Amino acid sequence: MYKFVIIGCGRISHKIAEGLAGNKDKAVLVALSDIIEDKMTSTEKTYNEKSELNLSVKKYTDYKELIKNEKIDVTIIATESGYHEEIGLYCLENDINVIIEKPIALSIEGAQKLVDKAKEKGLKIAVSHQNRFNYPIQLLKKAITEEKMGKIFNGMARVLWTRDMNYYLQAPWRGTWELDGGTLMNQCIHNIDLLNWMMDSEIDTVYAQTSNYIRDIEAEDYGIIVIRYKDGKIGTIEGSAIIYPKNLEETLTITGEKGTVVIGGMAVNKINTWRIEGDKEEEFLEIDSGDPDSVYGYGHKALYKDFIEALEENREPLVNGIQGMEAMKIILAAYKSQMIGLPVKFDNFKEFSSLNLKNIILRIKELK
Repeated sequence: MYKFVIIGCGRISHKIAEGLAGNKDKAVLVALSDIIEDKMTSTEKTYNEKSELNLSVKKYTDYKELIKNEKIDVTIIATESGYHEEIGLYCLENDINVIIEKPIALSIEGAQKLVDKAKEKGLKIAVSHQNRFNYPIQLLKKAITEEKMGKIFNGMARVLWTRDMNYYLQAPWRGTWELDGGTLMNQCIHNIDLLNWMMDSEIDTVYAQTSNYIRDIEAEDYGIIVIRYKDGKIGTIEGSAIIYPKNLEETLTITGEKGTVVIGGMAVNKINTWRIEGDKEEEFLEIDSGDPDSVYGYGHKALYKDFIEALEENREPLVNGIQGMEAMKIILAAYKSQMIGLPVKFDNFKEFSSLNLKNIILRIKELK
């Protein structure tokens, strides 16, 4: 039995608890940490309801006390994004494997520190890009890997949602440069990860335009990114938090010489289009795992199962630290592109010390 703890009991923690409950044959939740006790109680309730175990989970308002007092195999970090690096490094230093909710960190330098520390300690690190485990996504990746779509030309990731000011006011760290970033980093990063995973090529340049139209936040509420890959593929990303009056779509589109696939649904969990040479589209359109109860989707259970198997088989998790860095790097490059008004050559992309707007501006001036 692997002993898990959750640090950070915001709204994603309920999906984490559900995912752990789905792996109760191999994983058990032993402790929680959050500065607000009621949030820990709520997460504990979800875990017990889903697992039917009725356990008394220990609770700590100081995660360092938790690390000190508990015997732990895996820590799941679900705090504000800006604290992922600090907490992740502390856990790794204390010989604990980590799974980090997106993004892995808010700087390339910070993410690399986590990857290097895990390697130094012989530990596993994964990033929670759970949508990779969606059945339609797995089918698409298999079709691309087996070259059923022929040469891939381009891909498009669209996240057209709405997040009103109540969403940002409920958690004032959201939309800030210090702890979060804008709609590209917060809402779009999962779909950016999927797009880049499907392209499976080295990036040449990244170009972006972003704006803040109506949300009273520091970062962007709308953005577009164009990625040029070295083998000629083009990826486009559109992300919005201002769609009226409610969420419109999250879709991933991949086109090739022998196929076009569109995956949509609430959390890229449904096949909208499957036109691949030799396949009968109607058979794929009938695949229906049902809409999840939230945009977080179904994938946490499978992601934790993969992580546990990685521990048992001493292999890398599907979304290891290096894999988990890629979408974050694309977004940081997009922010730099917006600031300088030019495409960013990915090979020459310098590391930012943090996702603090003032630091980004200062760094860009240095690079000029």
